[in-house]
Amino acid sequence: MKALRYALAAVSFALLAACGGGSTPSTYTIGGSIAGLAEGNSVTLSNNGAEQLAVNSGNSFTFKNPVTGVYAVSVATQPYWQSCSVANGSGSAAADVTTVAVSCSDANAVVTTLAGTAGSIGSADGTGVAARFTTPYSVAVNRSGDIYVADYYSHTIRKITAGGVVSTFAGSAGEAGSTDATGSAARFNYPSAVAVDSSGNVYVAEDNNTIRKITVDGAVTTLAGTAGRVGRADGLGSVARFDGPSGIAVDSSGNLYVAEYYGLTIRKITAAGLVTTLAGSTQGSDDGAGTVAKFDSPTGIAVDSNGNVYVADTYNHTIRKITAAGTVTTLAGTAGQSGSTDGAGANARFNEPSGVAVDAGGNLYVADEANKTIRKITAAGIVTTLAGTAGRIGSTDASGTSARFLMPKAVSIDLAGNVYVADMLNRTIRKVTPTP
Repeated sequence: MKALRYALAAVSFALLAACGGGSTPSTYTIGGSIAGLAEGNSVTLSNNGAEQLAVNSGNSFTFKNPVTGVYAVSVATQPYWQSCSVANGSGSAAADVTTVAVSCSDANAVVTTLAGTAGSIGSADGTGVAARFTTPYSVAVNRSGDIYVADYYSHTIRKITAGGVVSTFAGSAGEAGSTDATGSAARFNYPSAVAVDSSGNVYVAEDNNTIRKITVDGAVTTLAGTAGRVGRADGLGSVARFDGPSGIAVDSSGNLYVAEYYGLTIRKITAAGLVTTLAGSTQGSDDGAGTVAKFDSPTGIAVDSNGNVYVADTYNHTIRKITAAGTVTTLAGTAGQSGSTDGAGANARFNEPSGVAVDAGGNLYVADEANKTIRKITAAGIVTTLAGTAGRIGSTDASGTSARFLMPKAVSIDLAGNVYVADMLNRTIRKVTPTP
């Protein structure tokens, strides 16, 4: 009987071994290399639709979790303005895999006209080319893809849907003033900049030296400053004074940042309306902390998710960066040296940059007004020309350097990476779309 039990146990063991039972399956790591990813960018890869891995430029990569056989690597997210693909990305591993190849290339910048007609001035609402603008000075886009435009000489704030339908959101064409009211009953005096927060509220900087707020329902109030009063005083609400607010941005906490063209400062306004001076004092180009820093006609302004503020320092021909603590550095360009050269940091050149926007990856987009181009600055400080050709004017819709602008005054970017341009003297709103 004992011998029979041993015999049965031996047979059972043999059967289990034949079926693979009792042994641990072999596992293998999956990895490879990446090429063409811009410095400072990253791409997120997925294996088998589950594990995700963020990969930086110039690196090889290996997924943390090994597999027992089948693998399938794909691109989960890619940086704005780059298109990435995977080769040798799937199969059944019989050994560690090191041959997955990820390749990234720059997207083409395809420029189209979203609204307005080049050379045609007016204030008519309508769809696409049927709409008219007087002088679109600034542009901002909300989370839903609606675009807001500061129509400077029209004294109005316009709204454009993602489908290109233009309406007048607040103010009345040709009627200047400072009245707080709803919709067309409100009055503006040369609105120069717009920004929109995560709740859809719109903020307006205007030549009345005030900062206005417009709710999603179109109700306009004055958040800070007093109409017609010029100065540099910090303070709460109407006690504060401004001198030529020309750019405005809003962060995720509802704080506003204002570039003062004549005041030569960058101001901060809390959601409660308390105004302080973040940086700047007198004309110059000095980097430094707070009032030690100097600007020369700062115009466009943007803020990233970490609270860093970026300024188009127009007559210094530079792009400046301000940390949340108020320390100012020069990110790109060299003060006093205009030009159109692409390059890294101080080697790049701009010609009166007037607008700036920042995407979720930390890349900047610049309306290089006098060059008639749209520039891009990566998070690593590498400057390239995205659309237009320096010194060439026009209104041509086309790809990259074949496109033409007349006076790109301001830029904004949506969640998909599309860049919107207020092409002021063409009287149009242009859209720059990343296309593989």
